[in-house]
Amino acid sequence: MLGKVTEILNCFSVEEPDPTLTQIVRQTGLPASTCQRLVQNMVREGFLDRDGDRYRIGLQLVRWASPGTFGLDVVRIVRPILQQLRDEAGETACLYIRDGAFRTVVAVAETRHVVMRPFRVGQVMPIHAGAPGKIFLAFDPGAREALAGSELTRFTANTPASWEVLDQQVEQARAQGFYAAFGERNSDVGSISAPVFDHTGELAGVLGVGFPTQRVTPADVERLGPAVSAAARSASLALGHHYAVTHTRTGRSKRSAAR
Repeated sequence: MLGKVTEILNCFSVEEPDPTLTQIVRQTGLPASTCQRLVQNMVREGFLDRDGDRYRIGLQLVRWASPGTFGLDVVRIVRPILQQLRDEAGETACLYIRDGAFRTVVAVAETRHVVMRPFRVGQVMPIHAGAPGKIFLAFDPGAREALAGSELTRFTANTPASWEVLDQQVEQARAQGFYAAFGERNSDVGSISAPVFDHTGELAGVLGVGFPTQRVTPADVERLGPAVSAAARSASLALGHHYAVTHTRTGRSKRSAAR
């Protein structure tokens, strides 16, 4: 059945967006009665829309496809920024999205150093260990809900062992707009991350750099932290986010995320 539905959907293209039932029957090679029944069912379920004797992809199917399309747009838009951050920082730059209590790498710009820690697209890691997770927990309310009740697995001596410690780290991430972690998931790996917001002000993902701790130390955070924050800000602006302008008591203007 799914194979037949796929054959019908394959009849729709940019060049031919609204075929007739006769065209669908001819292109699929399905019996006319079978094709008509399936097309009627697809219209009923919102897979297709009918306009006279022509059919188009239905709004329900478009609605289901939108999240995937948006994700691809984010990667496409952010990839040049990742490459620029990689060149500026000299370390591997990654973009993460959250799936429940885990974070997944969706784009990578690898460092040109011979000594490196591999980060690959599709790599899944817990959000309580490492800098990207602290950013998710600081700026995405759903992240805390997803992690609630879970055991904070310890991977190294530096992995947060309690909610009190984790909450302190999250507050620090929220206050400074980025977070640096060393040896929390692997003892010889560190990361620095910052939030990327979309046009609605919601967290679209987390951008950052990952590196071997033998090359980057806590002393380098003063240099790399602002670079990561600037890259995340550029990514947010590219996604249509607007930063609100507030004023300090001295009268100086200060930009903050419009949430």
